[in-house]
Amino acid sequence: MNIDKSLLSGSNGMLILKLLEDGDKYGYQMIEELEKRSDHTFDMKAGTLYPLLHALEEKGWITAYDAMAAGRTRRYYQLTKEGKDALREKEESWDRYAKAVRLVLKGGASFG
Repeated sequence: MNIDKSLLSGSNGMLILKLLEDGDKYGYQMIEELEKRSDHTFDMKAGTLYPLLHALEEKGWITAYDAMAAGRTRRYYQLTKEGKDALREKEESWDRYAKAVRLVLKGGASFG
């Protein structure tokens, strides 16, 4: 079953920040890791990823640097302290949202 892509709106940034929490990564590496961690549910395209990375960089949540890897220069992205703080806030917000959705889907909260 395919996932409704509108459900991802606004969560892509959180997913990228979460990937970078484990260490610096370059773009294609993030695309592969996201697909792997999501059991092939998320298939982010470069055309979605790179504008998102630039927006996260503008917010100061990530930084970029160039380094040699496998005989070529790659642009790596790194989570900043501000990015870690933003990730924590986004995770907490997402958890509250997901809990509320689960409650509604199961018929609502029990009131005693």
